[in-house]
Amino acid sequence: MWKGRFAKATADLVQEFGESISYDWRLYKHDISGSIAHARAQLKEGILTEKEFAEIEDGLRAIEKDIDAGDFQFSTELEDIHMNIESELTRRIGPAGAKLHTARSRNDQVATDTRLYCREEIETITGLVRQLQISLLTQAETYADAIIPGYTHLQRGQPVTVGHHLLAYVEMLSRDTERLLDAKKRVNVCPLGSGALAGSTINLDRHQIAKELGFERVTTNSMDAISDRDYILELLFDFALIGTHLSRLSEDLILWCSSEFGFATLSDSHTTGSSLMPQKKNPDVCEITRGKTGRLYGNLVSLLTAAKGLPLTYNRDLQEDKEPLFDSIDTLKLALKVNAEMIAEMTVNTETCLKAASDPMLLATDLADYLVKNSVPFRQAHDLVGQAVALSIQEKTPLDQLDLSKISEHYGADAKDVFSLQTALAARTNPGAPNIENIKSEIQRWKDQLL
Repeated sequence: MWKGRFAKATADLVQEFGESISYDWRLYKHDISGSIAHARAQLKEGILTEKEFAEIEDGLRAIEKDIDAGDFQFSTELEDIHMNIESELTRRIGPAGAKLHTARSRNDQVATDTRLYCREEIETITGLVRQLQISLLTQAETYADAIIPGYTHLQRGQPVTVGHHLLAYVEMLSRDTERLLDAKKRVNVCPLGSGALAGSTINLDRHQIAKELGFERVTTNSMDAISDRDYILELLFDFALIGTHLSRLSEDLILWCSSEFGFATLSDSHTTGSSLMPQKKNPDVCEITRGKTGRLYGNLVSLLTAAKGLPLTYNRDLQEDKEPLFDSIDTLKLALKVNAEMIAEMTVNTETCLKAASDPMLLATDLADYLVKNSVPFRQAHDLVGQAVALSIQEKTPLDQLDLSKISEHYGADAKDVFSLQTALAARTNPGAPNIENIKSEIQRWKDQLL
């Protein structure tokens, strides 16, 4: 494609070092769509005849079918998906194929293909996020009133329910979807027509091309259009943050499924055993998810590093955007699928959860609130409850069985009424609190939204 300028062929090692067809082949559908839209604009401008356009469109569709069927032979000598398709098109249809590249560069071509690809994958990933939310929501409804300890610092804090706990992840994933859909606005901009960096003297109708390809608008600065990888970086961040949420969920489930907690059980089909220890049932899906989150982070940092010192406009460093993007998308899609399936088949051991939540220490804060309602300043109430906790530990007597009046006259005979899990949850009526009615209302809201 540049033989007129060079006297020697590209060295084999340089070809091997610079090729991208081994991974950017997956852009073929988007490259073909972009080429057809570009050719239609050439037809409108009089660069192609009706016959030539028909030959190009038919030829590209035939190539697409061959790639779909696995019958297309890619060549590393042609470097990338763009030249592989264009070269084969010209071989099949002759001179008309050689006209296709008029008024475009591989720079605006790859930018267009990648944006089309990202737009499609955003739709796929938001759909998979939704499926995981539905799995969580279904389990949240099943265990809406199953009482469980809530933790801070991995120490028991206050009672909540399994439903409330799982709905927290539904919320996180909802924000993830919002971020992806917001990023889509910046993805869905058409750079085709920006050329190598300064457009072309052959002015094709960029708005027509954008409309045909489903873009909302066209880019307004050719230099920025060619060098912009912000949208990929933004998506890689969004993917990494989804990974963070999946990893946190994984860690919760790893703890819940341990013998020490015993709060939940994963299905046999989503766990593995040990090659040595016959009794083992390992939460491998959770552990692999947790591990792959680091991979999502690494892909983001990799491209941030590649892009940080590049002058305008295109530099070959930008070829390093594809593999991190493709890898993050593949990794995330599989993680979302397997986690949705695993969550759907999980069972919660409600009796074990209730036993853990029945520790009266979890209602120490409620005891302080009781004192506050009896006109004791909170700091003093906190101190009085702290004394009760210390006495409970010292005498090895449960907090709810102490004679609290010995500590302070502020403790009335009704103080022990505090030590009821149902009362404690029922009293938390503020929006967002784990009151059972709140939880059921949230479940219905999410059902209306997701289903």
